[in-house]
Amino acid sequence: MKSTRLMAWLQPAITGLALIGLWYAVKAGFKIPTFVLPSPGEIAQAAWDERGPLLSAAMVTVRGALLGFFAAVSVGFLLAMALGFSPRIKASFYPYILILQMMPVTILAPVFVLWLGQGLPSIVAITFMIGFFPVVANTTMGFVSVDRNLRELFLMCKATRAQEVRYLRIPGAMPYFLTGMKIAGTLAPIGAIVGDFLAGSAENGVGGIGFMTIAYFSQLKTPALFATGLVACVMGFLFVGGVNWLHWRLLHSWHDSMVKKE
Repeated sequence: MKSTRLMAWLQPAITGLALIGLWYAVKAGFKIPTFVLPSPGEIAQAAWDERGPLLSAAMVTVRGALLGFFAAVSVGFLLAMALGFSPRIKASFYPYILILQMMPVTILAPVFVLWLGQGLPSIVAITFMIGFFPVVANTTMGFVSVDRNLRELFLMCKATRAQEVRYLRIPGAMPYFLTGMKIAGTLAPIGAIVGDFLAGSAENGVGGIGFMTIAYFSQLKTPALFATGLVACVMGFLFVGGVNWLHWRLLHSWHDSMVKKE
């Protein structure tokens, strides 16, 4: 067991070191200049040199990602509950939700800027739009997929509508909701960075990661440009890790997908 766990850590570490070595070899072999392709060491040095601006930018992007994510989860859950409980509401509104989801972000971004202004409100709106549909789609499926036998049992026991919702519908839909939440959590940092890129601003002298990407590119600071990607990856891992922990925390004690088999 210990050797298996050790190999699970060693294999990706060895692969990562091999890729870094290949990176250095390609750069040296083809004599690629730093402004085209910096080395991993130069990227790390740029990240350290620009740690102040990058950290401030990451905080701006995290704020937009969190606000957009929580808005998508909250609104998505409530709308899915309405769609799942009422076939008429689902038939009336679900096609338009699909149409809205198919609308490209590059078209919606200027509209949000016109309505909400440049900066955080537009970034939150873009993040919301990217994460909203997975929550609605998955949670709606959960509400309409409740076991018919269990529903009949609740009817036999003369349970009220509120009791059915609280003790059957919501627990039954929870794995679906959390799956949609995981997808939205994966997309939220990406949405916030795209929002920074399309609608961000340097409010109070601080812009998000996407805004810093534009700034470093315009200045041909390629190592710092790559460093923004490194910060975005770390931010994404932390964000998704938090959502995955919540998924495990809510399901590990009772749901078949999380309970360890004896």
